Amino acid sequence: KHVIPYMKKNKYGKIINLSGGGATKPLPFISAYAASKCAIVRLTETIAQEVKEFNIDVNSIAPGALDTRMRNQVVEAGPEVVGKEFYERITEKETSPLSFGANLCYYLSSKESDGITGRLISAVWDEYKDEDFKKHVLEDDSMFTLRRIV
Repeated sequence: KHVIPYMKKNKYGKIINLSGGGATKPLPFISAYAASKCAIVRLTETIAQEVKEFNIDVNSIAPGALDTRMRNQVVEAGPEVVGKEFYERITEKETSPLSFGANLCYYLSSKESDGITGRLISAVWDEYKDEDFKKHVLEDDSMFTLRRIV
């Protein structure tokens, strides 16, 4: 809200929102969390279209499972509360190093990513360092977005 007018004036900017894997599939028993992550992605996509003409790129990242207080609370709550599938997924996987998300943010804030906008990119699963990544993202408007495939 406050920084976009300055970015518009400069005809350039980068906005990076933190979403997560909860945006990409249902998470039974933690629906509020999943819905909030999905809302961040849709907000990102919408703002990206609103400011695209000003060369402002707006993206969301999924940093991977991080060793946070929330993750610890989920583990402590147990499978009876958060569901067996999610509990197993979050306890059997290693957590992602904070550097994964930080490196993706660095890429998305650089000139190298100019033009990539309105996307949800995973720090763990997406090959954003690959030289063809940007081309692939820009060619297919439905990739790395929330869409119903018809």
